[in-house]
Amino acid sequence: MSDSTRSTHATPERLRRWRLVLGGGEADGFSAGEGGQEISLSIEDKRMDDALGGLYDAPTGSRRGGLGASAPKVARWLADLREFFPSDVVRVMQEDAIERLNLTQLLFEPEMLENVEADVNLVGTLLTLKGVMPAKAKDAARAVVRKVVDDLTKRLEEPTRAAVTGSLNRAQRNFRPRGPEIDWNATIRANLGSYLPEKRTIIPERLIGYGRKRRSLRDIVLCLDQSGSMASSVVYAGVFGAVLASLPAVSTRVVVFDTEVADLSENLSDPVDVLYGIQLGGGTDINRALAYCQGIIQRPEQTILVLISDLYEGGNEREMLARARTLKDSGVNVIALLALSDDGAPSYDHGVARAFAGLGIPSFACTPDHFPGLMAAAMRGDDVAAWAGTQGIVTRGGAAG
Repeated sequence: MSDSTRSTHATPERLRRWRLVLGGGEADGFSAGEGGQEISLSIEDKRMDDALGGLYDAPTGSRRGGLGASAPKVARWLADLREFFPSDVVRVMQEDAIERLNLTQLLFEPEMLENVEADVNLVGTLLTLKGVMPAKAKDAARAVVRKVVDDLTKRLEEPTRAAVTGSLNRAQRNFRPRGPEIDWNATIRANLGSYLPEKRTIIPERLIGYGRKRRSLRDIVLCLDQSGSMASSVVYAGVFGAVLASLPAVSTRVVVFDTEVADLSENLSDPVDVLYGIQLGGGTDINRALAYCQGIIQRPEQTILVLISDLYEGGNEREMLARARTLKDSGVNVIALLALSDDGAPSYDHGVARAFAGLGIPSFACTPDHFPGLMAAAMRGDDVAAWAGTQGIVTRGGAAG
C-alpha cells in the first residue's frame, strides 16, 4: 500500500489499530497520522501498547523491553494482559514471554504465579521445574496446577463417565432384567410391533436390560511417556486416569516412564498427586515400560493398553516391537496415542508407527474431547482405527498415514 493510498483510505481508528499492532517508532511508518500529526493514543491504549511492547519489542532471549527482572513488575504486566486481552490470547503471550524473555525463573515467584493465566502448557512447565522450585513458590505452583486440573475434570469427567459406562452396559445385554436394569429405549424399539393404538401404549413381549455389573468389566493401563515433549499429553492423561479410576466397572492403572518406570496407580484418587509423581524430561525406554505393563496385566483379553508416546525409542527397539507383538497376540487391545492434546500433529517416529501398524496397533494423535469416544470404542471391541477414521483422525504408519 502506498503512502497516498493509506492517507486516503485509513481512518483514525484503523491507524490507531495499526499503530498498536506495529508498535510505533519510525520503522513502522505509522508513527504519524494525516498531515504529519502524531497518532493519539489514550491512556488505556498506552498501557496496552506498553504491555505489548514489553514482550514483542524486546530482543529474543533478553529481559529488556519493559518487563525487567522484577517479579512484581511482571505480575503487574500479567494483570494488564488479563485486562486487555481474552484468556486464549493471554496464554499465547505468556508462552511467548517464557520463551523470548527467559522468564522461567520468575515462575518461582508466588506473586507472579498468583497473577498468571493458568493452562495445560503452564502446568507442564511448572511440573518440569518442580524439582528446582524454591519452597516459597511451591504452594502457589500447586494451586495453579490444582486450578487447571479442577477445570479439566469439570470439562472431561461427565463425557468420559457417560461414554465408558454406556459402552460397557450395552455390551453386556441382559434379557431377564429386573426393574432398575431395564433399558427402556432398547425395549421400546424391540417391541414396536406390539403397539396398541387404541391404548396408545406398547405391550412389551421381550424385555432388554443392561448387564448386571461385575466388579470390573475391563482393565485399563495408561502407559505415559514423561519426556519433556509429552508434557501436555501427560497432564490430560493424568486427569483421565483419575476419572477412569473412579468408575467401578473398570480397573485402571497409570504407569509413567522415561528410562525408569513408576507406577502411580495408588495416587489416582487425586490427579494432582498423579501429576506431581511425574518427572518430566529425561530419556525414553518404551521397551522397559511395556515389560512392566506386561507383568501387571492379568486378563489380556479384557485389557486395553494405551501407550501415550511419540515412539522415539531410546532403548532396544527390536525387543520393544517384539514385546508389543506378544502383548497384541495375547489379546491385549494395544493403542498408541502419539499425543493427547490440542496441539496438532506431533513429531513422532514414523518407522515405529509403521511397525505398529503392521502389528495391528493403531497410532494416531487424539484431542482430549475425542478420548472418551476412543475408550468407548475400545471397550465395545470396535476397530479403533476405523473409529478414528469416522472422527476425521488420521492414523499414522499405515496407508492412510
